[in-house]
Amino acid sequence: MIDKLEFFITLAQERHFGRAAEELGISQPTLSAALRQLEEQLGVSLVVRGSRFQGLTPEGQRVLEWARRIVGDTRTMREEMRAARKGLSGHMRIAVIPTALAMVPRLTEPFQARHPDVTFSVTSRTSLQVLSQIENLEIDAGITYLDNEPLGRVTTVPLYHERYHLITGAGTPLSDREHVSWAEVSHLRLCLLTPDMQNRRIINAHMAEAGVTARTTLESNSMIVLFSHIRTGQWASIMPRNVAESFGFSKEIRMIPIIQPEASHLVGLVATHREPHTPLVSALLHAARSGVAAARFDR
Repeated sequence: MIDKLEFFITLAQERHFGRAAEELGISQPTLSAALRQLEEQLGVSLVVRGSRFQGLTPEGQRVLEWARRIVGDTRTMREEMRAARKGLSGHMRIAVIPTALAMVPRLTEPFQARHPDVTFSVTSRTSLQVLSQIENLEIDAGITYLDNEPLGRVTTVPLYHERYHLITGAGTPLSDREHVSWAEVSHLRLCLLTPDMQNRRIINAHMAEAGVTARTTLESNSMIVLFSHIRTGQWASIMPRNVAESFGFSKEIRMIPIIQPEASHLVGLVATHREPHTPLVSALLHAARSGVAAARFDR
């Protein structure tokens, strides 16, 4: 039953029998047979039948909620028993918004120093993807904004506030200023994150509050692409200062606070809202709340 519920969760996530089977490492007939067996056991149809996947039935949507709960509880039980035998170990999957990627070592480094048998995979995702992947049990935790858009039902731990700076080359317009306004920055040739990123939506909102629109001539979902264009001296960008500092900019790059108003948004750790959490997630949440981790993020 647990295996079949995991198959069903993956199908609901991929919304395609072939992709779901590939993700699970099984054949499509095996997936279809398991799904039919699950429907027979529960006495309801879970998927709208057709030549291709057409969605879940109302009963299927309800079963999906139960499946996530049951599979999550089962994984927690397995991890607790493994931790009881071997101590805390395993693999932690974390999805992070692009502007917070540079801050991840402030959490993972002290955590792994305390728990050396834990490994990590860290992926860059939009804020919406972070929440979706938590819900679908694809990741164990995420780092995203806590105060700008609805989060839904998740456990949160605040980490730090993101404050915005104009990042531009020395000798370019506004580069000699001690601070600039959102209205002034709007006239520059900007490279920014793509509109699907919450950071971009935040920047657009602050521009709108100032009565202006950003002059964006290049967009990317990669911070490295943005930095490489800033270095040419032909583009400027708007970024949190801690992100810019992580790339070790030389004196040729200026980081100028944006005021009128000075904007700040809270970034934090998120995990599924359930008790108990897996031992790994519980330990990560504890580390994020601890004085040592808090001090690292306050630096």
